[in-house]
Amino acid sequence: MNILNYDPQDFYDELFIEQGKVRSCAKALISTITKMPDGELQRRQKAAEASFMDTGITFAVYGNKESTEKIIPFDVIPRIVDAKSWEPLEKGLQQRTYAMNCFLNDIYGEQKILKDKVIPEQLVKTCIAYRKECDGLKPPRSIWAHITGTDLVRDKDGTFYVLEDNMRCPSGVSYVLQNRRVLKQTFPQVFSKCAIRSVDAYPTKLREMLKYLAPDNIDEPNVVVLTPGIYNSAYYEHSFLAQQMGVDLVCGNDLVVQDNKVYEKTTKGLKQVHVIYRRIDDDFLDPKVFRADSVLGVPGIFDAYKSGNVALANAPGCGVADDKAIYSYVPKIIKYYLDEDNIIPNVPTYVCDNEKDKKYVIENIAKMVVKAVGESGGYGMLVGPQASKNDLEEFKNRINSNPRNYIAQPLISLSRVPTLVEGNFEGRHVDLRPYIIQGKEIYVLPGGLTRVALKRGSYVVNSSQGGGAKDTWVMSKQKNEGEDNVK
Repeated sequence: MNILNYDPQDFYDELFIEQGKVRSCAKALISTITKMPDGELQRRQKAAEASFMDTGITFAVYGNKESTEKIIPFDVIPRIVDAKSWEPLEKGLQQRTYAMNCFLNDIYGEQKILKDKVIPEQLVKTCIAYRKECDGLKPPRSIWAHITGTDLVRDKDGTFYVLEDNMRCPSGVSYVLQNRRVLKQTFPQVFSKCAIRSVDAYPTKLREMLKYLAPDNIDEPNVVVLTPGIYNSAYYEHSFLAQQMGVDLVCGNDLVVQDNKVYEKTTKGLKQVHVIYRRIDDDFLDPKVFRADSVLGVPGIFDAYKSGNVALANAPGCGVADDKAIYSYVPKIIKYYLDEDNIIPNVPTYVCDNEKDKKYVIENIAKMVVKAVGESGGYGMLVGPQASKNDLEEFKNRINSNPRNYIAQPLISLSRVPTLVEGNFEGRHVDLRPYIIQGKEIYVLPGGLTRVALKRGSYVVNSSQGGGAKDTWVMSKQKNEGEDNVK
């Protein structure tokens, strides 16, 4: 088994130009792999999997009858992004994040963008994540989306596109940090040779941002992470981030509201909480305001938030900015608030709420990827070129019944990375989710979570749909910009 025999085929490959021809940024890695004795890479793969299990790095899949939790499938061959490619991505993500915060401030404020008819008002007001309870709300530091996960894809010509935005409770960053820990153990010699940008600062940056949200008169704000509990699919991440930041992990029944202030129940009595990194969806946050049947949230927390006595990250109502129909207007949003062209392009998107777009989608559905605007995790999606006739007809009916709930995009030929599959190197499609923290400044984690579609030919990378993860290496500099054969 020789990785130099790997054939990228007719796709953009993150490590190879063509068979035997390696991208400059990947030379040290591929050289190391080719020098390994037979079976050594598989041994390291198994060691990485054992490390994840021993550390408790697991996630839950709702409806999985086999087990409650499992490790996220992990592949030891990383995805590499050279410095030249990363620089515009970093700037583009900062631009997009800032513009979307301007949009949220406006939508829940003066609504100028709607009055100027840049975006149809009914599209915003019918978004299931739009919270009229937040109208007039002024969050601390005027920041709404403090933590964003923006999904990027790369087409066969090497162009990066934004596939979608995640501005509610984006998950997965714990895997980024733990993937890196495992890869440093797997390829120590490569890390010693290459200038790979570190991801270790993320917990510190996250804590600094959260503390920045506290009232000015609080010298040592009490920050907590609010989790739905151990049965949530991302519970490992909640506990991991709380531990890494050195703050308490709490459930809803650990908090109480008195006099419009939030307190944490401790063995020494009540302790005021100033900042909450919430990993609970809006619906379940406060049964007095949102879903009355919620037992996960904290009664009265929304009024405490509106009173300025506690900060919430992310702010309630952020979901309107990552609605998949609103996504199609992001280039206009950037132009409207910043008077700039978007640095990272969107995937061309057809909004089925628009009659002309709907007609085009219905007529060309076999070529399209259709998505429900309020779904995530790969659910509510149709990949037209891989769908059956029955599925195509079913989605046509769904679109006609509720056009506001669907958008469609052409199928992007996602880039691939060599992946270890049953002892062989095979190409698998990937996307990339960088994480952006918006506080006093906008920080972009170098790299992010590379999700990989482990099923042959699949374009669905979500872990809930059988996808896995790879470490993402962003190179801080390139000594050789050329692309060479590895000897």
